[in-house]
Amino acid sequence: MSTQDPPNYVQRPTEHPLRYKLNNEVHARPPVTVSHPQLVSYVALMHEGVSEQDELAHLQALADAYARPLPKADGGHLQLDVGDFQLKWERHNEFSSYAFFLTPTTGTDGTRGALWAVPQTWFEGLPGLLMVATHIELRSIAELSPSVVMERFISSGRQAVGAQVSDGAAWVFTDFVLTDGWSRYTVIDERLTPRQAGRTLQRLLEIETYRIIALLAFPVAKDVGRLLGRAEGELANLMDGMGNAASAEDERSVLSHLTRLAAEVEHSVARTTFRFGAAQAYYRLVRSRIAELREQRIEGFPTIGEFMDRRLAPAISTCEAIARRQDDLSGRVARNSQLLRTRVDIELQRQNQELLAQMNSRARLQLRLQETVEGLSIVAITYYASQLIQYLAKGMKPFVPVNPEIVTALSIPLIAGLAAFGLQRMRRKLAAEEGTH
Repeated sequence: MSTQDPPNYVQRPTEHPLRYKLNNEVHARPPVTVSHPQLVSYVALMHEGVSEQDELAHLQALADAYARPLPKADGGHLQLDVGDFQLKWERHNEFSSYAFFLTPTTGTDGTRGALWAVPQTWFEGLPGLLMVATHIELRSIAELSPSVVMERFISSGRQAVGAQVSDGAAWVFTDFVLTDGWSRYTVIDERLTPRQAGRTLQRLLEIETYRIIALLAFPVAKDVGRLLGRAEGELANLMDGMGNAASAEDERSVLSHLTRLAAEVEHSVARTTFRFGAAQAYYRLVRSRIAELREQRIEGFPTIGEFMDRRLAPAISTCEAIARRQDDLSGRVARNSQLLRTRVDIELQRQNQELLAQMNSRARLQLRLQETVEGLSIVAITYYASQLIQYLAKGMKPFVPVNPEIVTALSIPLIAGLAAFGLQRMRRKLAAEEGTH
């Protein structure tokens, strides 16, 4: 290859099929560039049972209504500009979000946020279960003074949260209260660039979303807490029963109850592990987004970070404690089950040893009986064989001058020896065959 060849012609190794997808992941879901004034309406819906194709079909219906092409959903997100407003759609693991951006004009009804321009029937047909709904109003400091907003909250008597963000480039106010089903933020732009404004709004929307979805674990933690209270008491009673067990039957009964309790606890662990883990992940995202806001305190108003420390952190700490308590109970049940199984196994081994000893005793008794029978068998064989010889000698007496009684007497030791030798040889042969198996 010539040294004058352009770099594009340099041969590269075979690329991994996910190389470009993973590289583009850091550029995914960019914030929408916005300028004041701006109205933003945002909803997040849990999409369990709703496929991505269902959501794309609904988005296609909106694009068709405005005669606009629907952009390709790259990585589970897209932005659609229909002229009257912009829509940003994102699909996450558990939920899908729809953010509507509208530049207000004379006659715009700001109470409905950006939804003033969104077809109501289409919006009401969004697939999924509504979890988060937020309006954000972005105004310049020339249009709306921070003191006016602060005075509005103070006069209403509501607990408000406010802070200067982005190193004092903007002001953020909210009360985290649902009014008509919507929470509301007011953002006052002092010197934000359009990209900074877009990132600030996106962080606020993510904080609102992740704090709500993180709290999905809190009702689960309450249910698990009641289960753990009952299970821990039951485990203590079972341990008392194990200590007081007087027989193997008592121990097997305790083990049966302990196994049922272990199954119940493990079912709870399997059912809640994802939810508790997700709560931790969402809470870390909330803390991360708050840190990215770079809040500065306004006198008389708690910051968003302080509000989350007081209201969200205790709930997440409860979930963490319940998760640890559940894992600890699972481990204790497993250890106690193993201990009880060991006791039951030892008792079974003892019973097996006693049974083997009894079988050995019976085998020795049978051996002695067998030897006795063998002796009687030799006597019987000798008796019948000697009688046959006596009959044979009597029959041969006319031809051979022999005394049948003498012949019979002489045959008895010989017959007995042959019978004993035959039985002994048979016993050795059987023992040899048994030893080869």
